[in-house]
Amino acid sequence: MRWTKEALEYMNNVPFFVREKAKKKVEEWAKQKGVEEITVNEVMEARGKMTARDVSDPKPQKPKIAVVRCHIVSEVCPGIGCFNSFNKREQQFARYGPEAEIIGFFTCGGCSGRRVSRLIEKLLPYELTHVHLSSCMLLDGDYPRCPFKEQIKKTILAKGVEVVEGTHH
Repeated sequence: MRWTKEALEYMNNVPFFVREKAKKKVEEWAKQKGVEEITVNEVMEARGKMTARDVSDPKPQKPKIAVVRCHIVSEVCPGIGCFNSFNKREQQFARYGPEAEIIGFFTCGGCSGRRVSRLIEKLLPYELTHVHLSSCMLLDGDYPRCPFKEQIKKTILAKGVEVVEGTHH
């Protein structure tokens, strides 16, 4: 199977002890798809398919939540509204009981949401069940509404994780 130079360089980001196995998996995926040359796009697509949670798997009993917030707004907001709402189980967190926990709180990485997929993948082994899009990504007025909200939602849903719009508004 042919690989572009960029795709091979991208694979150097994979830990050395699983790199060969990951390469074989990407090649298997490419063969199934009928791809003759593997580019970075193919590697990223295969990675997304391999790391997505199987939606037929039962979800864990205990809700494990991550909050994605606007990178721009994070410069002026410490997240207190999101955490207060979660701790009091108010607004969009009212659906959860006392067993729920926040296991991730991060920014999108800047417009386009470039960081979301990678961070969701890091949280899947910890049984992530829900991702809340912070209220700052949804409001008009004080903060600019996120122009990439739908794209970010699709990225999260593709990983087999439920998306909830909003936190404390």
